[in-house]
Amino acid sequence: MKFLKNKKYILLLCFLVFVPTMFAQETPLPFPKIGIDIGKSSKPEDVSVTLQILFLMTILSLAPALMILTTAFSRIVIVMHFVKQSLGTQQVPPSQILVGISLFLTFFIMAPTWKEANDKGLQPYLKNEISLNEAYDRGIVPIRSFMFKHTKEEDLELFVQMSESNHPKSKEEVSTYVLIPAFALSELKVAFEIGFMLFIPFLVIDMVVASVLMSMGMMMLPPVIISLPFKLLLFVLVDGWHLIVQSLVQSFR
Repeated sequence: MKFLKNKKYILLLCFLVFVPTMFAQETPLPFPKIGIDIGKSSKPEDVSVTLQILFLMTILSLAPALMILTTAFSRIVIVMHFVKQSLGTQQVPPSQILVGISLFLTFFIMAPTWKEANDKGLQPYLKNEISLNEAYDRGIVPIRSFMFKHTKEEDLELFVQMSESNHPKSKEEVSTYVLIPAFALSELKVAFEIGFMLFIPFLVIDMVVASVLMSMGMMMLPPVIISLPFKLLLFVLVDGWHLIVQSLVQSFR
């Protein structure tokens, strides 16, 4: 009986080892071959295509920074986090939700600007009607107009002076590398101003609750425990998310 059991185990082991090998030999799995070759080129067009691919990869690597610094994203996400801090909730709503809401609000606000850049620059280039340089010159115009509209003059003057370039006589003479940090600095200022205004009503509630607890002699009870439900109640009654989103979108109109 022991021999039969051992024999069954040996047959089962042989089946598990050799059968998959037989099937693998009959139907080999196709593996794709991926390679990058660098060699001599006999056509100038090959070099041009290579440079275009390199330029595209560079743009894609800088896409997150361009997304943050040339759109409405920075102002929106900072204000959203100020709302979370002013409410006093630690993990609600999660940061992923705030970033997601900020991202889609950015798409909503920037849609007209991106559509104009696509119609004037990208689509004619894809149809081989204009060159790459001309497509860039046309496509950057609506984006620069958006940034100029929301950039404060003192911030723009600051970066113009630090760039040590000639004082521009018009907006067209302002370089894009000067405009982008000026726009980002202006967005930070506006976002912190909005955040300060959001903190005031919730700070008043904290102070009132703290003074009431002190007058009742309940100094060992943290005021945050009592004030948090009142802050949430106030935020819900005034429909806070609706007002904040509406104010943010209208601030870019």
